[in-house]
Amino acid sequence: MKMKRTNCKSLVSLVVSLCLLLVMYVPVYSDHESGPPNHAQAAALIDVTSGRILYSKQGDERLRIASLTKIMTAIVAIEHGKLDDRVKVSKNAFAKEGSSIFLKLGEEMTLENLLYGLMLRSGNDAATAIAEHVGGTEEGFVMLMNEKAMELGMANSHFMNPHGLDHDEHYSSANDVAKLTAYALTNPIFSEIVKTPTKKAPNPNEAWDYKWDNKNKMLRFYEGADGVKTGYTKKAFRCLVSSATRNGQQIAAVTLNDGNDWNDHSTMLDYGFANFPLKKVTEKGQKIQGYSLVAGSTFTYAFAHDEEAQLVKRLVLYKTASPDLSFGLRGHIELLLKNVSIGKIPVYEEGSKLPETPEFVQKSRSASAPVGSLSLWQAAGEVLRELFRAHHN
Repeated sequence: MKMKRTNCKSLVSLVVSLCLLLVMYVPVYSDHESGPPNHAQAAALIDVTSGRILYSKQGDERLRIASLTKIMTAIVAIEHGKLDDRVKVSKNAFAKEGSSIFLKLGEEMTLENLLYGLMLRSGNDAATAIAEHVGGTEEGFVMLMNEKAMELGMANSHFMNPHGLDHDEHYSSANDVAKLTAYALTNPIFSEIVKTPTKKAPNPNEAWDYKWDNKNKMLRFYEGADGVKTGYTKKAFRCLVSSATRNGQQIAAVTLNDGNDWNDHSTMLDYGFANFPLKKVTEKGQKIQGYSLVAGSTFTYAFAHDEEAQLVKRLVLYKTASPDLSFGLRGHIELLLKNVSIGKIPVYEEGSKLPETPEFVQKSRSASAPVGSLSLWQAAGEVLRELFRAHHN
């Protein structure tokens, strides 16, 4: 069925308007002795909402990340798979080496339950079964993982498998894992899974149900803890990603090769909450002083003490554009902190209908990605695919 030209024009107009709502952030981080003490070979701390890396220690060093890999496995499966699909356990997935949820050969389990087994118990058998089902083959799924890494600006990452067992060409960095985690935690399905203390799932082969207790001890002893993933191999050593929410702010910590990770994560999260409170810069619909303009989106950022006073707001007005394309868009406010752009807020003519950013656009963008790592046109492609799909359904 061919689309009418007027419909195409409207779709393109909507895409342009929606994409102009996307806000891209440049991570501003420290790598100095004044940060939180820890025993890690590499570490990073990130504010989930703004995507700002608050602290980094050897943050771009390429290292093995063990089962932290499964953060990528989970988010790719959630975005590409169907939670109620029944996944059959293949010979390749059955009795996979390393940590396991002890799936039986030929057993069937929903993708949703497998994701709980993946993230709570770090099941390598679950990871392989998920990868084969969602990607067609394990290799096909790994391609999706590496595509996602590129999309999120994970420049120091490369994946060779969905479980994190040691491989010389399978690596990431503390900063990259932080970016990935901040992105994944914006997905409500992912965030619900990783904060779950215990999960039960039907067992088709036994009289008893599966029961999985979350390996993440932070959930039990750190106030506000709500994720994310443990990891260990003989070559990667102890790896951990944890997250916590306090006073409406969520922060995630990453350590690679850290023998004292539970205590170090408590220290790092405490440091983040104490030194980088989340503050609202603008509210959607807020009037721009001196102009008949309003802010098109809400913007929040994690500022260090007295840092907000250094924020520079620069209004950029566009030349006259076709009303059909702009939907009242008249420019943007660029936000500069220490001469680094941390975001852009679209501004609209007062009285304009401010477009909403659809969920599929929000999921496609990383709040932590540097400018250029995920272009507006990549996001526009996703918008177009969804709009054309909706039109034909």
